[in-house]
Amino acid sequence: MRFVGSGGRGYFDCICMSEGESMSPPPTTDIEIARAAEMLPIAEIAQRLDIPPDALDLYGPTKAKLTSSFLNRLDTRPDGKLILVTAMTPTPAGEGKTTTSVGLGDGLNRLGRRTAICLREPSLGPCFGMKGGAAGGGYSQVVPMEDINLHFTGDFHAISAANNLLAAMIDNHVYWGNELGLDVRRIGWRRVLDMNDRALRDVVVSLGGVANGFPRESGFDITVASEVMAILCLARDLPDLERRLGNIVVGTARDGRPVTARDLKADGAMTVLLKDAIRPNLVQTLENNPAFVHGGPFANIAHGCNSVAATRAALKLADYVVTEAGFGADLGAEKFFDIKCRKAGLRPAAAVVVATLRALRFHGGVPREDLSQESLAAVERGLENLDRHLDNVRRYGVPVVVAVNRFATDTEAELEIVRGFCCDRGVPISVCTHWSDGGAGAEELAEMVAETADRGEADFKPLYPDSMPLMEKIRTVAREIYRASDIAVPPRVQSQLREFENDGFGWFPVCMAKTQYSFSTEPSLKGAPTGHIVEVREVRLAAGAEFVVVICGDIMTMPGLPRVPAAEGIRLDGSGQVVGLS
Repeated sequence: MRFVGSGGRGYFDCICMSEGESMSPPPTTDIEIARAAEMLPIAEIAQRLDIPPDALDLYGPTKAKLTSSFLNRLDTRPDGKLILVTAMTPTPAGEGKTTTSVGLGDGLNRLGRRTAICLREPSLGPCFGMKGGAAGGGYSQVVPMEDINLHFTGDFHAISAANNLLAAMIDNHVYWGNELGLDVRRIGWRRVLDMNDRALRDVVVSLGGVANGFPRESGFDITVASEVMAILCLARDLPDLERRLGNIVVGTARDGRPVTARDLKADGAMTVLLKDAIRPNLVQTLENNPAFVHGGPFANIAHGCNSVAATRAALKLADYVVTEAGFGADLGAEKFFDIKCRKAGLRPAAAVVVATLRALRFHGGVPREDLSQESLAAVERGLENLDRHLDNVRRYGVPVVVAVNRFATDTEAELEIVRGFCCDRGVPISVCTHWSDGGAGAEELAEMVAETADRGEADFKPLYPDSMPLMEKIRTVAREIYRASDIAVPPRVQSQLREFENDGFGWFPVCMAKTQYSFSTEPSLKGAPTGHIVEVREVRLAAGAEFVVVICGDIMTMPGLPRVPAAEGIRLDGSGQVVGLS
């Protein structure tokens, strides 16, 4: 027996290969559904966007990178319409932004709208930690799912190698005489690893005697929080990549002067390691529609968007481009607008805010263990969280549509409450079943989104100007997006911000690193809190990425594994296939 795609429908038909063959049960898990899909050669997917075969570097039959020469030829083409998919504040399980992005893209293609999807690459940390894979879910996935969730085309490994090459060259420079006069107490560059490992958050390097260098305190971040990841995702092309890598500030000299990767002569070698990683990856959805999966900064500790290179290429190749930004609109969408769109000159035409009844119950006060139970009162209370996100997106001048990602435990009475809420606010709403029905379950959403984008009502503007002082940028995000009463910034951090401005970095936007589970810096504070204080713990200069990272509350740039990590259930079965990856 085999499973074949059913003409773009969101389910699969069972075809008996011989009389009397026993009927196998239909696939039920994400990995089973993905494995049952009939993928087309990637060259056929590329043809749907008029990408010629010679513009592809193949990574097997179903994955490819676009060539640099082809990317350079796209600049003269007009742009399609850019659609952002974001969400309300999530539960720990996530509310299905990637799944909705894939379903919306498939739905738009079903309507005859030439659409490409732009997603981030999954990190191995959450794949083997708590969240699991990030290639979508059910019948709204990008494939090959296992490859995408694991090593894919090696982009993350290249980023880790480039980051750690610079770290090695810093310590090597100090060992061989420290000609640049680096103050070893003020070296800020950290090593990275694409795995959750709390034991590496703070370490001491160069122990073991004179031959190993000068001991100093340092630490590890997860690869997706690396400035090199951010640079790769914001660079337009190879020359811009090399320029940005050279601008990385690794520390301070004894005379107070910033020391850069260019000063260490590391930028050229780092660019060589990233020369292929910067090129967008092309794959396909279960319904054989084109998807660019490239770059993967986290939104709670980094800027949360896929690469500018992939988004710009997709806009030149498709009439509609669906992209996502991580976690809720207070994190991913804010950074998409204030960092990515600002830096790349992008102008989104519409946004989708994904909501679930599970999340509405959660923010209405229902405990995690009871989130599958109907609670009309909790849904009513939880709507204040959704309302806050809708208001935040509209502050940027972008029209918004609500997509309710429907679960089997949702009830009609609860859905009617959400429909009435959106109707009262004049916001289009679609209850979607793309997890179980693929693109067919998102056709209504696709019609609403296309109509919204086609009206041309978007008037995008960032939240704050480049000229605003860094402290005021932080305060503006805290007050306008988080609805805090103020920020609490220790004197040493205030001094660092003044140093950044004195060194010429005051025009940078800020990249807020905070919990994804609340508008505040306290994860347990649900709903739509107001009047809280946003506590700033640390700031880091990302001179190559051209933003300042603002670390708030207890957020960590190297996550840890949960009590029962997903890795415990991932293995190979007797036939050599991966099981437990979802």
